[in-house]
Amino acid sequence: MRDARRSAENFGIPDLALAVVPEPLTNQKPEAIRRMVDGAIEQIIAGLTQNPFAPAEPGKEIVLLEDKELVFEGEDELEALERMNETFLSYGWSDGFPLRAPTPRAVEAMLAGTRRDPEAVVAVLEPGFGQATVLKVAANAVMAGCLPQHLPVLLAAIECLAEPAMNLRNKAMSTGSHAPLIWVNGPVRKRAGLNSGVCALGPGAPSRANSAIGRALRLCMMNLGHCYPGVSDMDTVGTPAKYAMCVAENEEQSPFAPYHVERGFRAEQSVVTVHFVYGLCELFDFVSTEPQPLLEVFASPALNLAQVSTAMWLIGHRADPRSGATEREHHTLFLCPDHARLLATHGVDKQAIRRELFKRARIPFRQAMLNKERHAMETARPELMWLWESPETMVPVVEDPQCYELLVVGGAAGRGTFFWGAGAPVSRAIDEEE
Repeated sequence: MRDARRSAENFGIPDLALAVVPEPLTNQKPEAIRRMVDGAIEQIIAGLTQNPFAPAEPGKEIVLLEDKELVFEGEDELEALERMNETFLSYGWSDGFPLRAPTPRAVEAMLAGTRRDPEAVVAVLEPGFGQATVLKVAANAVMAGCLPQHLPVLLAAIECLAEPAMNLRNKAMSTGSHAPLIWVNGPVRKRAGLNSGVCALGPGAPSRANSAIGRALRLCMMNLGHCYPGVSDMDTVGTPAKYAMCVAENEEQSPFAPYHVERGFRAEQSVVTVHFVYGLCELFDFVSTEPQPLLEVFASPALNLAQVSTAMWLIGHRADPRSGATEREHHTLFLCPDHARLLATHGVDKQAIRRELFKRARIPFRQAMLNKERHAMETARPELMWLWESPETMVPVVEDPQCYELLVVGGAAGRGTFFWGAGAPVSRAIDEEE
């Protein structure tokens, strides 16, 4: 109910009438759904016929202050900082870990990382339609522990979020565990101190920049886009991946063209890519010396039937009304350097890898439709209805080979990583002035 009321307020209709049922309709038998709908009919009639509706009291779910600056006092600076952290946590402005104080001096130092006007609007972030100005992004970067050289990466990642093709509203408000995965290419990797090797997604000093940038993006989603847990972010269980996921491609150890060059950018450009993913698993193989068994390992995670993205292309795409673009599910693979070299040595390039994954990651149609409804496919893909009469027909879990994103990340040791994706990634070049 809080989510529905907050969403109505975001869209400018705080007096929207709501009908409330006692339980979610998911995983309910038809008779139980009918009982709940029947029980809500009077609410629906009242909502449609009574005017004006009684709006929920605004502003309770999200704390919005007009103060330009907040002051926290204590016996010493440490006590004042602790009070700031407790207050920010009670307001919902924190991810739960200690924050650095975004003092005027600290924010001004952060702004030295860009030539942009502090008041310039980088993006308007859904679901709360908050204006992400350079200044506000810098303040969240300070709280996350970023350095000035990290700010250009973060600003470009914010721009990725706002692209219509990202479908951010869906990712931010879903009951699914959508988490933004960031990867970086080009010279900025070195300037920002990003880790592309051992433990690139892990904690510690080598991944300081990775952790801080990933954390800052989440804070911006919360504090600028108003994607707050339990208010608009309705993730059923949640995932630690939401705290921070940011890496750089290990271009020096890759036998392939860098990811951003594949996407049409120049090699000397610095590029940020953001891809929302559901989860990840390890691609473990210590013994293969030929491409085929290794590619079998790479294809296996896509066959996980529990992933909601499995074979979604069979029942049509979600079209974005603003851009007209349709959203296809993509998966991302981080290849470790030794696996990548093995494949390249045998003449297997990225396109060949994609073709093999597409060919191997297939399941019987009946499994692809386990949690899908027939009428949805009848409406969206009537030309494929013959599959209902041939349920053992093998179908790919994604629409075409280009739905696999490949890059080289990590150290050598026979372990890569597979990410189940939600939609397609978005890339943005970092402003050359930065």
